[in-house]
Amino acid sequence: MPQLQKACLWELATPQRPSHTPLVGEHDADVCIIGAGFTGLSAALRLLEDGRSVCIVEAHQVGHGGSGRNVGLVNAGTWVPPDDVEKVLGKAAGDTLNRALGGAPALVFEHIDRYGIDCQDTRTGTLHMAHNAAGLADLRSRVEQWQRRGAKLELLTGRDCADACGTEQASGALLDYRAGTVNPMAYASGLAIAATQRGAQLYGDSPVTGLARTEDGWRVSTARGSVRAGKVIIASNAYTEGEWAEVGKHIFAGYYYQVASTPLSGSAADQVLKGGQGSWDTRTVLSSIRRDAEGRLVLGSLGNAANYPLWFIRRWADRIASHYFPQLGKLDWQCTWTGRIGFTPDHLLRLFEPAPGLVAATGYNGRGVTTGTLVGKSLAEYLLGEDKQALPMPFSNAQPVSARGLRSATYDAGFGLYHAGQCLRVVL
Repeated sequence: MPQLQKACLWELATPQRPSHTPLVGEHDADVCIIGAGFTGLSAALRLLEDGRSVCIVEAHQVGHGGSGRNVGLVNAGTWVPPDDVEKVLGKAAGDTLNRALGGAPALVFEHIDRYGIDCQDTRTGTLHMAHNAAGLADLRSRVEQWQRRGAKLELLTGRDCADACGTEQASGALLDYRAGTVNPMAYASGLAIAATQRGAQLYGDSPVTGLARTEDGWRVSTARGSVRAGKVIIASNAYTEGEWAEVGKHIFAGYYYQVASTPLSGSAADQVLKGGQGSWDTRTVLSSIRRDAEGRLVLGSLGNAANYPLWFIRRWADRIASHYFPQLGKLDWQCTWTGRIGFTPDHLLRLFEPAPGLVAATGYNGRGVTTGTLVGKSLAEYLLGEDKQALPMPFSNAQPVSARGLRSATYDAGFGLYHAGQCLRVVL
């Protein structure tokens, strides 16, 4: 039996991963971007398209954080239903955000096509599966709200649902035709390759140690060098490190772990998400389910698996797989990994402009592929023209999140207890 190891599947499945040397000495650029994930790389490509010089400074390597450890669902919208987004932000601002993020999957696929990125993408939608009657009612409401806005969604029930999902355990499923899946590390790597080919300076293993205003712009400092730039984008989201940035105080950290099986084949396996969609269920402590390009079953849920022993992770994965797909029999689990999520109390992202020429984004709440791609492009367009109409939502004036460490610890403890209950078959 293969040994379950702590390793990120997307790293193993991305043969062409760029590696970048540390920043050494002084450099100049029109714009310095902190973070080489979806947001920073999308911003860089938009700036380069306009002829601006760009320097990207990454604390580790491309895709190290939430971008490379993502589930890889190319989702439309936010976790919050569109009517609720408008209640929180107001009718006009909420409509703008709903439209922008509703169209964000198309932007991701446009990037993949334009830059020739091989990230094993699928474009057949995603399936949000109802685990009980309340979940089905929620999906009906979401479908109605999005269809009222002209989006292409469908609620599957009965045999249509079972055939699409490959399980009898979902009472219904919201099929969002706008969405899809990617290998997130391959997507991030492809964006980085495209950016450097177009002239971006990209430096890895260079955590930022300071950010200071100068007479003509900003100085971004690292241990061995610095970048002088007229403008700066902070694009590190939940992986912002150090005390130089206030952005991290507006989120609290959450975690999401995943477990991948060995590649599956045969008629039983072929019926699991046979249309290529990624999926997740309506449980408060949700389970995500997808297949990768090699046929692996990839399961995930909220929680920090770095704190779980491997036997616990294997038992949890066995429990979820046997519940949804008993026809698969006993599975061999290959690897497990954890990523960090930037949560906000209202589950909506935050954009900031702390000072002229300095912008930032955070709080993607687990929807980084589409949100990061859209926000990076939007922040770049704002810096190019200083037109707030380029932004998907107004800059935030929210107060920092209180008791951030306690919130994170409380959430993670609750997730751990729930997963223990799943393993003991007390809950599911």
